[in-house]
Amino acid sequence: MDFIPYNRPEKLKEFSNNRKQDFTLLFKKLKAKKPKNLDDVFHELHNEAFDQFDCLTCANCCSSISPVITEKDLERLAKSVKMKTVDFVAQYLYIDEDHDYVFKQTPCPFLMPDNYCMVYEDRPRACREYPHTDRKRMYQILNLTHKNCEICPVVFSITEELVKKY
Repeated sequence: MDFIPYNRPEKLKEFSNNRKQDFTLLFKKLKAKKPKNLDDVFHELHNEAFDQFDCLTCANCCSSISPVITEKDLERLAKSVKMKTVDFVAQYLYIDEDHDYVFKQTPCPFLMPDNYCMVYEDRPRACREYPHTDRKRMYQILNLTHKNCEICPVVFSITEELVKKY
């Protein structure tokens, strides 16, 4: 599996735009077909990709998108930084158009210059699960996966492999 220049988000977006038609066609086909082995294929490609890729060399996700923060995440994060929940919300979060808590800023306020996460052990669930390519019922999040091709080199590479398979 090849990885495109992950340390340059604009390059990843450019590569993704160049493959947009192929990727759109793939995801349309997968939604229509719902292959029985789709989860297995995704999981295999996910494992192969993460055997070769170190997220600390990239951090595009932490630099460019905000995770949804659940109530449990909020409580855990506030405790982690020794703040009252209400103060944590006031300082770091806002409610987006989907009525979810998200960070006010990107990059993430807890992303350090070396791409490590200041609150790694207590990070939000969405961060723990990103890029979501190892979950069950992948057909349910194909739109999200398609979007993530522009953000995550692993998702882009997995999608390239899926184009070859399907």
